[in-house]
Order: sequence, then structure tokens, then C-alpha cells
Amino acid sequence: MSFEGFGEHAIDFFDGLEADNSKPYWEDNKSVYQDDVRAPMEALLAELEAEFATDFGRAKVFRPYRDVRFSHDKTPYKTNCGGVIEPGRGGGAYYVEVSPVGLRTGGGCFHLASDQIARYRTAAAEEIHGEALAKILKTLRRKGWEIRGDVLKSRPRGFPADHPRIELLRHRSVYAVQVWEPDDVLHERTCLDRVRKAWRDLRPFNEWARDHVGVSEKPSN
Repeated sequence: MSFEGFGEHAIDFFDGLEADNSKPYWEDNKSVYQDDVRAPMEALLAELEAEFATDFGRAKVFRPYRDVRFSHDKTPYKTNCGGVIEPGRGGGAYYVEVSPVGLRTGGGCFHLASDQIARYRTAAAEEIHGEALAKILKTLRRKGWEIRGDVLKSRPRGFPADHPRIELLRHRSVYAVQVWEPDDVLHERTCLDRVRKAWRDLRPFNEWARDHVGVSEKPSN
């Protein structure tokens, strides 16, 4: 199955789910989710795998069900559908998502374990690797990307306040995001070109994350 765009009812499905996040709504509209959202997402990732998954990771579509075990919000379903190609959590990612907001792409280090944070800061503190990251992020900003992350309010322990890259060192996660509001392109094959171009922008960032942060060595719970 080739990617021909997300279905015409994709955004309407999520608008409805935001208004009525319940099992009855889900069951009544599950076929819309499957045909207009999930199947196109799977097709999109399948077409991008050849370029972005080689020697980097595998593609997957995230489950639509929320993990509510430790959350005050007990609504059962995610109001977006995300897909990713990554070597493992935190070590770089090519991310794409469709939701009522529209189309979102992203990459970098979304979630970092303690050992990954240590490796990230070691690399960011070094002149060569740190300056390389600073230039990568500067280029992404110039192209319209927003750089986000979990940032400490004060300097991290062990680094001087006047370090030339102290702003980078304060990050506990760092990633880039670009969003397009719902438009006709979302429902056309040219949406594939939009995602491909965005992911190509992200390649230097993801390769830096893979080489200097990597996958966590801590056992998962």
C-alpha cells in the first residue's frame, strides 16, 4: 500500500475524540481511525524506512491507548497518532504525528535516562562536539524549527556558570519540532515530501544524538 495522504476524516475523528474520549465513541468510529489515520501512517513510515531506518532503527506506530496507571487523567485514548523511527528511546528519533493540531514532525532526544543525560552533557561540554551541536540547532532554528526540552532553572552540578554552552548543558532533554496546521497537503501524497524534507533537516541532529548520547544502558522497569 502506497501513501496517498491521510484520510479526509482524520482530523474530524480526533476532534470528536477530544470531545468524547470514551469507549463508545471509539468503537463507533474505529473503522475511521483504521482507514483514515493508522493505515496511512503505516504506509507513510513504510515509504520512509528505506532512507531513514537503515543503520538507525526500526519504524513503529504508537498504540492509541493511553497508559493511565500513574496519571490523574484517566481518558483512555490518545488524541493523536504518532509514528517513529529510532534506535531506542533518547538516542535520536525521526517522529511524525497527526492530530487536531495538524501535522507535527520532530527529532532529537525526547526522553533521556540518567546515563544518557551524563553522556549528553559530556559531549555538549566538549569544544568540538558541543560546538557541532550548537551549530546544528542554530541551523534548525533558522529553518523554522522550534527547539524544546526539559531545562534546569540553574546550572547542572559540575559545570561553571560561565561555560560557553551553559544553556545547552541545562537541558535534560532536547528536541526539535515543526508543525503544519491542517491543510489540503495533509490529505495528499505530497504530505510524504513534507515529512521527508523535515526528516532530512533533522538528520545531523539525530546522528549527533546517536553518536554521543545513544540508547540507555540502564535496565528498563
